[in-house]
Amino acid sequence: MLALAPDAGSARAARSLARPGRWSDLGSNDSLVWGKCQGSARDPYQVTVDLNEPAFRCTCPSRKHPCKHGLALLLMWAAGDGSVADLDTAADFAAAWADERAARPTRRAGEPDPEARAKRLAERESLMTAGLDEFERWLFDLVRQGLAGVRGQPYTFWETAAARLVDAQVPGLAERVRSMGSAVHVRADWAQHLLTHLGRWYLAVRAWRGRAGLSPASMGDLRTVLGWPRRSDEVLAGERLRDRWWVLGLRQDEDERLLSQRTWLHGEHTGETVVLLDFAAAGGSLRVPHVLGSVLDGELALYPGSAPRRVLLAGDPTTTVGDGLPVTDTVLAALDLATTWQAGNPWLDRLPMSLGAVTVIPGDDTVLVDRDGTTVTLEREFDPWPLLALSGGHPVDLFGEWIGQRLHPCSVAVDGELISL
Repeated sequence: MLALAPDAGSARAARSLARPGRWSDLGSNDSLVWGKCQGSARDPYQVTVDLNEPAFRCTCPSRKHPCKHGLALLLMWAAGDGSVADLDTAADFAAAWADERAARPTRRAGEPDPEARAKRLAERESLMTAGLDEFERWLFDLVRQGLAGVRGQPYTFWETAAARLVDAQVPGLAERVRSMGSAVHVRADWAQHLLTHLGRWYLAVRAWRGRAGLSPASMGDLRTVLGWPRRSDEVLAGERLRDRWWVLGLRQDEDERLLSQRTWLHGEHTGETVVLLDFAAAGGSLRVPHVLGSVLDGELALYPGSAPRRVLLAGDPTTTVGDGLPVTDTVLAALDLATTWQAGNPWLDRLPMSLGAVTVIPGDDTVLVDRDGTTVTLEREFDPWPLLALSGGHPVDLFGEWIGQRLHPCSVAVDGELISL
């Protein structure tokens, strides 16, 4: 059932909502499941699922289909624990929706309704605009009061602002605001970090207002930072790129609900570096496992956006074994490329970096030194000793992610083999 979710965030939210305590008027029959879920609005959301298709209907403002409430209702019904009882008569709101669906003219399977789609798009954009206008006022108030008092704010200060963005269908920006609630307390450079992100958030608000004049790439970047996802079929129908793609590095992040993985690929002939994102429920397995150091010969579908692009596999590539890192730079050349990418997309927070012949120098701030004597500092949380042991103190080729002016190594080439760090 979670496979019906439009994105990983919806699946994660549905799991947390699939608890009877938030629900009332639950019931089901041979064709329908229904219930009311208390959300941020005064009145509970009316949720109905037609089991025959399945089809979903919810009175919440979400433009995702299905929304988290419909998925959560379906999960509770499937659990079979008695929280969703079998009833002879459907609730009035569920029956009315079923009658309305039965009265509609039949449309061929898969045929979109252009009028309904245009209406949904206009409603979503209106909701996002109102939410971003409110967020701009919040930003002005925060700056007007001064950053010095931010550390004294409770976590609810950030959580409330994030929740309003979620209600406005801007979950990507909401997650950035929410994470700032802890960053201002744990980072020594919290003031600089906060000011940098305030500028990026404000830039996103202004970019949204001027979205009609944005290029397709810039609009793709803006949709990513705001959290407006694209359907996989839409991406697969767009731009594609064929090459031999080297798997340079993998980075996984996991919490109690979600496992995510970034797979960085480099095109042997095109020279493009791209990222493939995989998601799975916590404890599950990723849909598209990749072997570090392998080479995928096939076609990728490109998401709209600036380099480095996000991609989807467009078919089943053939896989062979590579030899080391196919591309390396000096520290200065890698920083120049990162600067170019950052200039094209100011909301990037992770950039791929391939370095050649760097030596590990451990210390309070561990650094890598290239053949020109230029250094780059490693992320504080990264344990440098496994890397030092693998390198034996000698220069090595290395791939990592540049995050917040520091490098987090992901893989190192040892005797022609890429080893995960």
